[in-house]
Amino acid sequence: MVKYTCIIIEDEPLALDKTRDFVNKVPFLHLSATFDNALLGLAYLNNNKVDLLFLDINMDELSGIELLESSKINSQVIITTAYQEYALKGYELHITDYLLKPFTFNRFLQAVNKAQENLVRHASESQPNFIFVKTENRLEKIMLNEIVYIEGMRDYRRIHTVNKKVMTLQNFSEFETLIPSSVVCRVHKSFMVALDKIVSIERSRIKIADQLIPISETYKDTFFQLINSRQ
Repeated sequence: MVKYTCIIIEDEPLALDKTRDFVNKVPFLHLSATFDNALLGLAYLNNNKVDLLFLDINMDELSGIELLESSKINSQVIITTAYQEYALKGYELHITDYLLKPFTFNRFLQAVNKAQENLVRHASESQPNFIFVKTENRLEKIMLNEIVYIEGMRDYRRIHTVNKKVMTLQNFSEFETLIPSSVVCRVHKSFMVALDKIVSIERSRIKIADQLIPISETYKDTFFQLINSRQ
């Protein structure tokens, strides 16, 4: 299961505890941090990737609305407040949802599901579906969903796809930069594999197409984290 990181910015202790408890009940949310001060929360947002922000409005020094107006927030934002009059302003600032205190877990879950849908949609829109690979004297287009595995062969890499094999001098580091690890993952110094093409995994070996590919200790933890996130 994919987990989305979230933080809570809330200066009322009881409200913070309630939102924290609700977050902990949702399997696909991971609470990274909580703040009772908007300036501290903003500093965290500027230095960390956060998928979802739960934001109170009435706070000292900097209000939730002022935070949204003063900074470019890339996270999904769910406002939590006791004041209904800020709803229109919130939506003008492109928030995901507006929870009026006291809100129920069911209403909280509706807002969170909306945020999850937005995150999934944005990820699919931004994810490339092909790359160009240098081979001989041309650039060859490779569709990411057709890659089966990539094999290291001394100075060359051989890309095995569902309908062709392409040799290239491009190295694994370049492929790791070009291709999301959720699509094609490094599992060995000499192999990358397409996660959706894996037939089975036994001990430290992957069966993919008609090949058995080793999993090295260097990449083992990252690989199994990706696999576990899909269960």
